[in-house]
Amino acid sequence: MAKYWWTPFLLNVLLGIPGVVPFWLVWYLMVNWPLAELGWTVREPTENDGMVLWLVIVVPVVAVFTMIWWLVNAPLRRRTSLTPHTFWLLCGLAPLLPTAALIANSP
Repeated sequence: MAKYWWTPFLLNVLLGIPGVVPFWLVWYLMVNWPLAELGWTVREPTENDGMVLWLVIVVPVVAVFTMIWWLVNAPLRRRTSLTPHTFWLLCGLAPLLPTAALIANSP
């Protein structure tokens, strides 16, 4: 079925569309707490609820996305002619394309 490299690529780009949400949540969490504590970013001034509330939101969303991503890609790996290293690199980077497109087109 998935002989060609573009099959896992397209599937993972499609997974990246709903993946924008967990990627944004992880980015928001990192910018407002660990990176702000190191002085690399500036914390959102209205963010005063603490980190626990965000972890309650972020952890389940990222876990569900990761589980769906794995369940799609693990069986696909056995059906493709790509080497394992190339396959997982492609499958790891392709979901980031929709997020990168949104960042590139933002004002």
